[in-house]
Amino acid sequence: MKVLMVITSHDQLGDTGRKTGFWLEELAAPYYRFRDAGWDVTLASPRGGRPPLDPKSNEPDFQTDLTRRFEADADAEAQLDTTLRLDSVSADDFDTVFYPGGHGPMWDLAEDPTSIALIEQVVRSGKAIALVCHAPGALRHVKTPEGTPLVAGRKVTGFTDTEEEAVGLTKVVPFLVEDELVAKGAHFSKADDWQPYVVTDGRLVTGQNPASSGPAADKLISLVQKIDK
Repeated sequence: MKVLMVITSHDQLGDTGRKTGFWLEELAAPYYRFRDAGWDVTLASPRGGRPPLDPKSNEPDFQTDLTRRFEADADAEAQLDTTLRLDSVSADDFDTVFYPGGHGPMWDLAEDPTSIALIEQVVRSGKAIALVCHAPGALRHVKTPEGTPLVAGRKVTGFTDTEEEAVGLTKVVPFLVEDELVAKGAHFSKADDWQPYVVTDGRLVTGQNPASSGPAADKLISLVQKIDK
């Protein structure tokens, strides 16, 4: 199986002067779920090359066995150094797609026409897709073939308003994931803050927060295996 992981290229946390990017656990945990399942993993980002890491995600309190495994893995780090430009890849070449979060996607992937078109192509082709934490925000402009919001009437989750409030960024981010998905007509559900929580609606998988990234990858693997039978 071939999975495309789409990572943010955005590194500025609004007007705060602080850095953001992708959240390391949300890349590392799914990456090794896929690799350990024998899948071929391709990394892509809007700008290509080394995507920006949210420095907070690599602080000791947020490190895990899998983030440490990733940083010690020369092959994984080499892949991260050389992510493909998103406009150079096609959904047709992959069995499924996974979007890690971090705050970065709210600025670039949520508005990127290439990302929007990629997700729409994945959906049209009947493939499964998963997005976690802030990455479900990348669905805000995605439409069905009929022109309605993809998430309208569908069950989803993502980084919650209370989690955003807890990290003090409700006035910094360009939108709130929970509020935006609800505004688009989604049936948004959630667990307690920071607890793993994954929602599946057909072939759309969404995860609430960093702790949900590994479980979301597990769910995606299961879905893809069922589709392949």
